[in-house]
Amino acid sequence: MTNRTISMPFVVMLVLFAGCHTLDASRDVVPASGLRFPAVFSDNMVLQHGTDIPVWGWADPGGRVTVSLGKRHASALVDDTGTWRVELSAMRAGGPYTMTVRGVKTLTLTNVMVGDVWICAGQSNMEMTLRPGPDAVLNAEQEVAAANYPDIRLFTVPPATSFTPKIDLEGAGWQVCSPDTVETFSAVGYFFGRDLYQRLHVPIGLVNASRGASPAEAWTSAEALRNLPDFQQAVEEFPEKVRQAVEALPEYEKAAAAWDAALDAHDMGYRDDRPVWADPAYDDTGWTRMELPTHWEDAGFPDLDGLMWFRREVELPGAWAGKRLSLGLGTINDMDRVWFNGVLVGRFEQLSGWTKPRVYEAPADAVHAGRNVIAVRVYDIGGKGGICGLAKDMWVKEADSSTSEPIPLAGSWRCRPGLDLRDIPPKPQPPAFVEGNQRIPTVLYNAMIAPLIPYGIRGVIWYQGESNVGRAVQYRTLFPAMVQDWRTRWGQGAFPFLFVQLAGFKPINPEPVESALAELREAQRMTLSASKTGMAVTIDIGDANNVHPRNKQEVGRRLALVARHTAYGENLTYSGPRYAGMEAEGGAIRVRFDHTDGGLTAANGLVKGFAIAGEDGRYVWADARIEGDTVVISSPRVPHPVTVRYAWSDNPVCNLRNKEGLPASPFRAVVDEPLRRPQGFRAAGSPVENENPGPVAH
Repeated sequence: MTNRTISMPFVVMLVLFAGCHTLDASRDVVPASGLRFPAVFSDNMVLQHGTDIPVWGWADPGGRVTVSLGKRHASALVDDTGTWRVELSAMRAGGPYTMTVRGVKTLTLTNVMVGDVWICAGQSNMEMTLRPGPDAVLNAEQEVAAANYPDIRLFTVPPATSFTPKIDLEGAGWQVCSPDTVETFSAVGYFFGRDLYQRLHVPIGLVNASRGASPAEAWTSAEALRNLPDFQQAVEEFPEKVRQAVEALPEYEKAAAAWDAALDAHDMGYRDDRPVWADPAYDDTGWTRMELPTHWEDAGFPDLDGLMWFRREVELPGAWAGKRLSLGLGTINDMDRVWFNGVLVGRFEQLSGWTKPRVYEAPADAVHAGRNVIAVRVYDIGGKGGICGLAKDMWVKEADSSTSEPIPLAGSWRCRPGLDLRDIPPKPQPPAFVEGNQRIPTVLYNAMIAPLIPYGIRGVIWYQGESNVGRAVQYRTLFPAMVQDWRTRWGQGAFPFLFVQLAGFKPINPEPVESALAELREAQRMTLSASKTGMAVTIDIGDANNVHPRNKQEVGRRLALVARHTAYGENLTYSGPRYAGMEAEGGAIRVRFDHTDGGLTAANGLVKGFAIAGEDGRYVWADARIEGDTVVISSPRVPHPVTVRYAWSDNPVCNLRNKEGLPASPFRAVVDEPLRRPQGFRAAGSPVENENPGPVAH
């Protein structure tokens, strides 16, 4: 059960925001108190080499601040807002250094490195961590154990939203990369940084600023969105939307509280507000057996969203009686309540933390020798649910002893559904403009990117787009506008901006079909027209059943290849084949490619993934053969082809590569008009090009 409360300070902020005329409200002001840094400056940080180093913070107005780093020194006065900023002259990669800031007091940051800093941003595929588990990245445990790279440093921007740009953020500071710190970091970011470090041998700083289920407009500033016709109205309507949200909050909170109360009332495991299924005397012999850890969808309950109860008896030695115990259950998707011998010992009821391993404490007076009963009530709101972490994280042990061996809890548990959410009315939805809604335009830029500016960076890697599928035409202008927006605000010129083209996902179609996902990939490819951009194609390493494919090592490697070319000027094969043009040849079409480095290849010489159509726009699979840097495509069913598509579906079967094994990017094209469809042309069943559903504001 979950009932996210909305704090009174947030309501006050909403009211204040509702009084603003535009989104250009002043950036939040952090009251000065002596002297301090923003959160992105800490021990263990990496500063960007080869360029002037901006350093800033806050102090009492009118004072002077002096910053020292190695042989570099710079001073500045504190302005009337309590802000100071200096720029240290460029340094070579190296370290460690100590940074000292002197004002009304002295601050010292240690173990500071100078190297390359990369922002790792996007939605859930960038957010996906290295934490081991059934849906984790490939070889997660081995990757974590081997992550001893003291010259790689990690900084995670906590997920947050804001209606106005922030000047600081929360955060635990920079951490040295190790098995203890890397597990909760972005997997793509880590593998990218590791690959660069192994080749460049300079300190690498990685800043993870990612948030699941987030559209690109949430990462774009209000000023940039105002220049896009699709978003002008949404930006101007913000104050009124916020005012309406403030008015709707009390009614929503009342309805949500009533729904949460009804959830317990409908739970078969509760009677008269008592968790009867947690009672150690309850007879569960008729319950189903399930081997844990696992998702219950994979163990006989494929359609259940709601409440599942688990029970397990555990025999404890007499020496443990009357002693505090630690109880580990691994990760649980999504939320849980846990009882030990009928005593509630833990509950986790936040949607944002389902990857957090659960460790609870059983009080001494609840612990007996011999038979003890653990009961767990899991609440899953959608997708997969269950006690689904690693077997090694499921145990019970003495809390105050370092010598006693833990008793494993993985294995056979009894389970029984307590409630299927389909059997009750849906939970009331909160107003769109509430804290935590990451789909609202500007809110992630304001809270997670603006506070980082102007920290010196080498560039950005970006993995996002799933939340903009269905709005590909809009993404063609939105995504490049976001790239330019970040570059403008950082003021460091056209730094490299490298992105991942979305992988294959969903069932394979036996015949050519229209695909919103393919259209989004096309919009991503179009962004390559912007300077110093690069794209890692992942069409070949997706997962039909999981929008979060597990092979994040290869994603990081391909991004690193692009970076080595785009950011570091290496002469290497960094891209797979890309469409370069085509012409009709009788009853066939010849497609030209660049980035063929070493020649085009296909497994067993049989090229898969091409479809062609005539003037009727009805696509059929085509025969294709490689001739040098071209592919000749034809079909007896289409005597006069005018258009061709490659890898054009949600999850295409395609195999065209170059000799370095990098896959060709999906594309569609028309004879004589290689990068767009002809005016008025419409393939059967496809959307009209200028149709645009507009921005998703919530």
